[in-house]
Amino acid sequence: MIVRAAAAVVALLALAAGCAPAAGTADEPGPRIALLLPESKTARYEAHDRPAFEERVRRRCPACTTIYSNANQDGARQQAQAEAALTNGADVLVLDPVDSVSSAVIVRAAAAAGVPVITYDRMVLDVEVDFHVTFDNERVGELQAAALLEAIAADDRDDGVIVMLNGAPTDDNARLLITGAHRVLDPADVRIGAEFDIPDWSPDKAQEQMERALATIGRDRVIGVYAANDGIAGGAVAAMKAGGVSPLPPITGQDAELAAIQRILVGEQHMTVYKAIRSQAAVAADAAIALALHGAVPPSLATDTVFNGSAQVPAHILSPAVVTRSTIAGTVIADGLWSAEDICTGRFRAACSDAGISQ
Repeated sequence: MIVRAAAAVVALLALAAGCAPAAGTADEPGPRIALLLPESKTARYEAHDRPAFEERVRRRCPACTTIYSNANQDGARQQAQAEAALTNGADVLVLDPVDSVSSAVIVRAAAAAGVPVITYDRMVLDVEVDFHVTFDNERVGELQAAALLEAIAADDRDDGVIVMLNGAPTDDNARLLITGAHRVLDPADVRIGAEFDIPDWSPDKAQEQMERALATIGRDRVIGVYAANDGIAGGAVAAMKAGGVSPLPPITGQDAELAAIQRILVGEQHMTVYKAIRSQAAVAADAAIALALHGAVPPSLATDTVFNGSAQVPAHILSPAVVTRSTIAGTVIADGLWSAEDICTGRFRAACSDAGISQ
């Protein structure tokens, strides 16, 4: 799956070759591309999405300028940031919305200004956009749920329940994850003892809900935790440690955050889902450059379509990959997301050695 994502980026080289000569002169600045990210509680956005996107724009279109904003999970702030970008002459908006419904206001304002919009990672619903770049999020939910069931079976536990800690109800990706997860869990011989949506994907709120679940269900009856992403998983781990749960049951995750990879190494989290963020950012950057320079996304990028409630949107959908203790070296390290030196620090050095990860 990582190979497929890398291959998709290689296919973009033809588009990139002509960017710099066409993108303005010293007297006539090149295109301005606004990147609007939703929050920073999820580590990926500042650590990987932003730098990968900005670096790709610099390399493929040296005369282009990236206007960057992060809304810190505030929909009103993101709307103000989008309005400021349009006022400052943005030629394209690349929008990862805080709220998949209310962000339609941003898209309509851009359309009124004649500025195309690329939705990034999360869809904006019920409004026409020009392009969408994401991962197969229903598949992510399926992978998480299947890995959880496999781990529960390996523990030979059938006398308890699982707790589901879903993503933010304002994020359409969270809905897709839930759909995929329930597709696997509902027919299985396992009972869901509690299920919560976690506002803002907040680890602190996830910890609170996990504490509530332990108090209601009983700490010894939780045999698995479906956590929609790694931040939520971290909150669940904190709650269970504080509540005296030992050993910890299998816990899922998503985003391959550094803290999650380290938890996986020492057995505090069972798995995470790795999404090749650099590939995603590269596709979005190349599509933005194409829209700014030529007014269209080339067919080499628009390989899929997705329905956003009102229209079929040209899209590029990448494949996720499962990461467990035995596959860390072959996934996130091999793909350059994290190095062994990043991971194998302090108390994690021995676990790295046991897992065959050499520095």
